[in-house]
Amino acid sequence: MIGLKLLLLLGFMLGTAVFGLIVGWVDRKVSARVQFRVGPPLLQNFNDFFKLMGKETILVKEGIHWLFIAAPLAAFSMLAVISTMIWVALILNQGFGGDLIVVMYLMMIYSVMIVIGGSSTGNVYSSIGAGREIKLLLGDELVFILVCLVPIIQTNYALQLDQIIAKQAENGMVIGSVSGTIAFILGLLCIQAKIAMPPFHIAEAETELVEGPLMEYSGPLLAFWKLNHHMMIVAYPLLLVLLFFGGFNLQGIGILWAVLKYLVIVVLMILIKNTNPRIRIDTALHFFWRIAAPLGLIAVILAVLGV
Repeated sequence: MIGLKLLLLLGFMLGTAVFGLIVGWVDRKVSARVQFRVGPPLLQNFNDFFKLMGKETILVKEGIHWLFIAAPLAAFSMLAVISTMIWVALILNQGFGGDLIVVMYLMMIYSVMIVIGGSSTGNVYSSIGAGREIKLLLGDELVFILVCLVPIIQTNYALQLDQIIAKQAENGMVIGSVSGTIAFILGLLCIQAKIAMPPFHIAEAETELVEGPLMEYSGPLLAFWKLNHHMMIVAYPLLLVLLFFGGFNLQGIGILWAVLKYLVIVVLMILIKNTNPRIRIDTALHFFWRIAAPLGLIAVILAVLGV
């Protein structure tokens, strides 16, 4: 039994990694077309990953080496567990009590790993980027919690991912309600910030901080950070599909409908990315605390009222 579970973990982890590299290519290709460019070939992300895996890892003399090395590997482990839990709920219709809370917790820990990795280098730009990352986390985390409360309330306070899917199969998708629509829009913006896609790539800010927390990373460690980014583009939209679109039905025409659900979210993220410039950290905090959080609270109240 333990061997089977480890095999499932490995399979879902590798599947998410490979699928993430492919979706990352879709992101780059669509972005290129929007900007009237050709874009990279299909296997470009795979080439980039394996090329970085063969490069040298440079350790900063003044840095805390064990934290510097552990951060991207721990972040990868977090995403492997998150993606496995989501895939198990979507495909196998299985879960455990409170697994949604675990997913939310691990998503927060991933951002903490970025902060730890950037802070362990001793580089000023990395430290500034790490500071921006923790501020952005403090901004979007409250909104994301409110977003997750809406499907929990609408599914009779279910905290188990497979039960949330089952309740939507009985009573209709959460996004079909006013509160669900508001929560989904806010959730889309929250995962945009968590993935550090424009306009919320404030911590990295290539033209300003030269990749911020990731500035001193190279070789395999940088490859894992890049892979983590691509895996998030798979796991986080799938979480929104689960919470608001009732998950997947992988039978007959349901397969096409499942693909469309995922692609709609990814395309929306890419369009937001390519039509909005990077905003300042104070603007992001103002948006999440003074606009998004009150809207999220309104969505929760509407969900309680059954609207």
